Amino acid sequence: MQKRLNFKTASPEALKAMIGLETYLSKISISRTAKELIKIRASQINGCAYCINIHTQDAVKNGETNQRIFLLSAWREAGDIFTEEEKAVLAITEEITLIHQNGLSDQTYAGALQFFSETQIADIITAVITINLWNRVVLSTRLPIGQSLA
Repeated sequence: MQKRLNFKTASPEALKAMIGLETYLSKISISRTAKELIKIRASQINGCAYCINIHTQDAVKNGETNQRIFLLSAWREAGDIFTEEEKAVLAITEEITLIHQNGLSDQTYAGALQFFSETQIADIITAVITINLWNRVVLSTRLPIGQSLA
């Protein structure tokens, strides 16, 4: 797979805006664990090896277990490996990443309200949208694992 373009050089203002989203997300009240689960799960769905590689490493550095990372793609069948709050976050992640199927369902939204405020749900949605943005840039430019986008 040949890298297509240097996104930083081709569109520095777009990259700056994307980094601005990451800066915002670094300050939200959603746990770092939940943010990494969002990043890994969306990247799995999108087939973004570059982002899976980065975010599984980040998750491990943050204390995530290999077992939970290995089971993430089958979280619904993983019993109590993931908390109910994490399951709500993962459901939102999948439905927004696969927005073309049914969108964010009323059931998933109502389930999330049991654990999160509307502001926190908005932040979860922003986190999902942001990793999907990164996945699409990386996949579109064919950025090889180990190279820096920024």
